[in-house]
Amino acid sequence: MAISGHVDPVPLPRAPLARSDGRADVVGLSKAELRAALEAAGMEPRQAKLRAKQIWHWVYNRGVTEFRLMTDIAKAQHSWLEERFVVGRPEVVTAQVSTDGTRKWLLRSPDGNDYEMVFIPDADRGTLCVSSQVGCTLNCRFCHTGTMRLVRNLEAGEIVGQVLLARDALGEWPSSPDGRLLTNIVMMGMGEPLYNFDNVKGAMAVVMDGDGLALSKRRITLSTSGVVPMMARAGEEIGVNLAVSLHAVRKEVRDEIVPLNRKYGIEELLEACAAYPGANNARRITFEYVMLRDKNDSDADARELVRLIRHYRLPAKVNLIPFNPWPGAPYECSSPERVKRFSDIIFEGGISAPVRTPRGRDIMAACGQLKSAAEKKSRAELDRLAAEKQEALG
Repeated sequence: MAISGHVDPVPLPRAPLARSDGRADVVGLSKAELRAALEAAGMEPRQAKLRAKQIWHWVYNRGVTEFRLMTDIAKAQHSWLEERFVVGRPEVVTAQVSTDGTRKWLLRSPDGNDYEMVFIPDADRGTLCVSSQVGCTLNCRFCHTGTMRLVRNLEAGEIVGQVLLARDALGEWPSSPDGRLLTNIVMMGMGEPLYNFDNVKGAMAVVMDGDGLALSKRRITLSTSGVVPMMARAGEEIGVNLAVSLHAVRKEVRDEIVPLNRKYGIEELLEACAAYPGANNARRITFEYVMLRDKNDSDADARELVRLIRHYRLPAKVNLIPFNPWPGAPYECSSPERVKRFSDIIFEGGISAPVRTPRGRDIMAACGQLKSAAEKKSRAELDRLAAEKQEALG
């Protein structure tokens, strides 16, 4: 059965993006790939091994983006490296800050495609919501990103680049696990991570590397709409926490709001959750459930959700997400009283069901609101709008 969407949800493999200046970006390369790239450019193997280790340290521990600042590399070699390589960052088109402190960046790739990332600060953590694709193909009806076409997968370097850019903006260099503002990553931005498996896997390996950004796999969560065949691989090969966009417990409702359900049904999805490697009471699976008025928010829906989690013996919690509106959305948010009643029923069933506080709604950065809002604006217009905003701020 075809999955609802504009294009094939699994794009064919494509050659890495070529920069206009002909240089190769080292961000996102594994240690072995970085060493191989230096050798392929003509560096002697023994020296390439040493230089790869040094470059890796400067990129991921110091946040340095210019080879000339890498002081333990001979000055004579700086120009050789600069001619052939670059330590890249995504281009920032716009950067917004919500009244609640949430930050959203609209980013642009070298081939002119836009995507977004969001940083959500809390008292005890700071979470970066990272995109894995430009656009999306799943057409979840409550999600603004689902109204976009899928353009392409983001490469590993573009995924890692979001993390580096956020740390730049937060002033978090040199790297240290202590005192970080950015403590957690959620693969919940634009796109379906499991339809870009290899690049997501490669990017997360770099992020989790103990000699690099050293972010624990327990602080990374991958969210999927239910790409069942890839879930076991994600657990085995990436090993991060799993979140599942469930959003409904009745087939006809989930078929409507999460069209992927027509291919991988609720029972098949929950069986895959039960088999997810590493899931236990200490590392519970998170079920995301957006609250839609008169659609999926009845007492019966809550009781069925409890029944399903118990039936499949799932170590799970449920995140209840008040629907975040966007222009043209076909749904409304459940009332606060209905959300509380729904949560109470699940709690009474012995399952944690906190209600997520909406963050960044005023800048369209909340869950389900991400979309490249600038896709129809020229760069000149964006610059003008940014200048006007700055002038208004004084």
